[in-house]
Amino acid sequence: MTQDWEDAVRRGSVDQLQRLLAGGADIDARDRHGQTALMLAAMNGDTSMVEWLIEHHAELDDTAKFGLSALMLAVLHGHVEVARSLIRAGANRGLSGTGAPGFAGKTALDLALSRGDAEIADILRFQLPT
Repeated sequence: MTQDWEDAVRRGSVDQLQRLLAGGADIDARDRHGQTALMLAAMNGDTSMVEWLIEHHAELDDTAKFGLSALMLAVLHGHVEVARSLIRAGANRGLSGTGAPGFAGKTALDLALSRGDAEIADILRFQLPT
C-alpha cells in the first residue's frame, strides 16, 4: 500500500482514492501490518469509505493479523453501520480469528457477544445479504 493510498483512507478522502484507483492503485493493497483499505476503514468506522470500497470490489474477506477481517474489526470497535454494510455486501460471518487468545477460534458473532454488543450480535444473526 502506498503512503498516498493509506493517507487517503485514514482521512476518509474518497476523491483521492478515486484518483489513485484510476491511476492503477490496487484496491486490496496491504499496509505494513497486512491490513487493506477496507480493514482500515472498517476499524475507523468510516461507513461511506467502506461502502465506496465495496462498490469498487474490494475483497470483503481478506484477513490480517490474528485472522481478523474487516467485519471482525468493525465488530471489535462497535461500528454498527459498518458491520451492517459489510454483511449486506456478503462478508463471510463464519471466519474465525487466530493466534491471540482473545481472537483464536472466534467468529464475528463470538466477538460481538464477548463485547456484550447485542445490536451487532442481532445483525450478525439475522441480517440477510441483499
